[in-house]
Order: sequence, then C-alpha cells, then structure tokens
Amino acid sequence: MEHVSIALVLVVAAVALYDFTNGFHDAADMVAAAIASRAMRPAVAIGIVSLFTLIAPFSVGLAVADTVGTFVEINQVSERTGEAVVIAALLAAISYNLITWLFGYPSSSSNSLAGGLVGAGLYAMGTSHINWGIDALAAFELQGFMKVLAGLLVSPLFGFIIGFIIMKLFIAILKHFTCHIRPLLVITQYFSVAWLGFSHGANDAQKGMAIIGMMLLASGTTPTFTIPDWAVLLCASSITLGTMFGGWRIIKTLGFGLYRLRTLHAVANQMGSALVNSIATSIGAPTSTTQVVTATLLGNGAAEKPQHVKWKTAAGIMAGWWLNIPVSMLLGSGYCYLYLIIRS
Repeated sequence: MEHVSIALVLVVAAVALYDFTNGFHDAADMVAAAIASRAMRPAVAIGIVSLFTLIAPFSVGLAVADTVGTFVEINQVSERTGEAVVIAALLAAISYNLITWLFGYPSSSSNSLAGGLVGAGLYAMGTSHINWGIDALAAFELQGFMKVLAGLLVSPLFGFIIGFIIMKLFIAILKHFTCHIRPLLVITQYFSVAWLGFSHGANDAQKGMAIIGMMLLASGTTPTFTIPDWAVLLCASSITLGTMFGGWRIIKTLGFGLYRLRTLHAVANQMGSALVNSIATSIGAPTSTTQVVTATLLGNGAAEKPQHVKWKTAAGIMAGWWLNIPVSMLLGSGYCYLYLIIRS
C-alpha cells in the first residue's frame, strides 16, 4: 500500500506537469494570431485565455475524460501492469511536449497522450485490452480508439474547412466597409479569444483528469473509472498556470512564420477554432487545440491569399503531427518496458 501511495503521488505530480506543458503549448497557439495582428497586448490576450481556460472544466461535463480514460482497459489487470501503462503514457506525452517545445514547433499534447496509452497498452497487455471501436464504427457509431482518432485527426481538417469558410464570409461581408471597422474587430476579438480559451479548458484539461482516474483504478483506490473533484481542480489549475506562462517560441512560428496576420485573420481563426473544439467536446471527442488552431489559421490564409502562405513552414508543422502518434507510441512502450523492469 505504501508503494501505491507513492505511485499515486508521483502520477498526480506528473499530471500537473503534463497539464502545465499542455497549457504552455496551447497558450502560444491561442494567442499567436492576436499578438501577431497587434490587436491585443500579449499580457491581455494570455490573461483572457487563462481565465476562461480555468472556468471551463467546472462548467461542462466529463465526456472527453471518459473517452480518453476508458479506451485502454486496465480494470482487469494487475496493479503493476495498470500503473505501468498509465505512467508510461504520461511520461511519453511530457517527453514529446518538451522536445517539440525546444524546437519551437506546435505539437499535440492530446496525440502524445493517446499514442503513449496505445504504445504502453500494446506492450503490457496486447490488443485485447484496447477498445479499438471498429465494430461500433461499422454500425456508424464512434467509440473507443476510433472516437479518439476521429477527434484528433479529423478536427484539423474541419478546422481548415471552417477557417476557409469563415474567412470567405468575413471578406464578403466586410468588403464594403472601410478601415474604420477595425475597432469593432478588435472588440470582437476579446470575445473570440475568451471563447477559444473556454473551448480549450473544456476539452484539453480533461485528458489529465482521465489519467488520474485511470491511476486510481489501476492502484485499486477506486473500483471503477471515476474522476474526483480534486482532480478537476488540479488539472484546471495546472493547465491554466501553463497557459499564463505561454510559449513564445511557438508564438513566433505560428504568429509570424505562416503569413502576415491582420486583425481579421485573428478573429476568424479564434472563432473557427473555438467552434471546432466546442462541437468535439459536445460529443466527447478529444481534440488538439494546437492542431485545430494551426489548421484553421491555414484555412484563413488560403481563403484570402493562398500564395502568401508559407506552405513550406506549414508542411514542417504538419510533419510533426504525423510523427506525433507513432513516436509517442514508441516512447510509451519504451517507458512501459523500463517501469516493468524497475517494478519486477
């Protein structure tokens, strides 16, 4: 029991670190357009995003946490195996977050965690303990890993499409106005940034909660997968703290590395990204705010002047997306192997 208590404490601390790095990454994505367009001061943008990121987890349900925390089944394995899967997945996600941050590229904390869970689960338990959701998909239902995959991989495509459509609508509506409309766009951006921050907290903060719920189950502390109130408070606070610090290297890549952003782009980006996140959260599908924001930004640029978008830089970012899950799977299986050796 003593070891279980120590393991729980370590996992809770690691979840706090994971959520901090998650918020650190995503803050940069959410405020990059606002800062690059010079419509908002960095401190104001980050402050608004942080506040609404904190509020959101207490205002929505835990459908996303249920999806992430149950597609790898650990309720019928030994404590040692269950702990190995959870800890390895968490370490894989943290490692990938830190590596990509050092290179200044936006990565997906959600993809890293999902990949880590799959890699560790396959190594420790095999395919039978992973709910792939293939049978449900044949019946036109999203369950298990298919719901995770749909949320993480399809949401960027929707982000691009919605970003393209919203930008086209804005251009058509505003073409008859003069530059005097800019103050209205600046005011609108305060609301769109707040909505984006809320959608981020409502979706992303739940992944850390899922890990804590899985660890409580793996250690035998709870008989079923449940998320206590203190876990909601911890994850909301940690991701908000990370959001407050932001990631200035990533802001430089997104805000200044793709194309010249104006206030109109920023508003269209924030509204489109928030819409995609909100829809996914309503059905319990996890998204990557990083990928959604980036894809929506590319859709905004493609709708106005595609030749001005630095597609080479965009290709480099997207290459990191495709590597995210397989690299995280390898990291998850590697960490799981090491943990099982240490616990043997």
